[in-house]
Amino acid sequence: MSSTPETPEFTDWQQVIDILHQAATEQKDDTLLKLLLTPDERTVLLSRINIFYELLNGDRSQRKISELLGVGVATITRGSNELKHHDDETKAWLSDLLQQQSAKKAL
Repeated sequence: MSSTPETPEFTDWQQVIDILHQAATEQKDDTLLKLLLTPDERTVLLSRINIFYELLNGDRSQRKISELLGVGVATITRGSNELKHHDDETKAWLSDLLQQQSAKKAL
């Protein structure tokens, strides 16, 4: 019988970030995310990205975003509430990042 209490090896969010960073450094981030996330979870993550893009863009109401993405208004509201917890600099950074990715798609 072990004298040390059993605990999970990974208990801190920063460890997850470090693992993702290492995978990206090794150009294995796609593989890692496919291992970590089910197809449904990946779809939800894609919806969340689109929600942030639309909210930060500001051209559509929450109801229109809901219709566009096929998610409930409550899902849009949760995304909106999450954005409210972040400062303008973070929101500007995210908006720029999403705009850059959108522009790449258009090419």
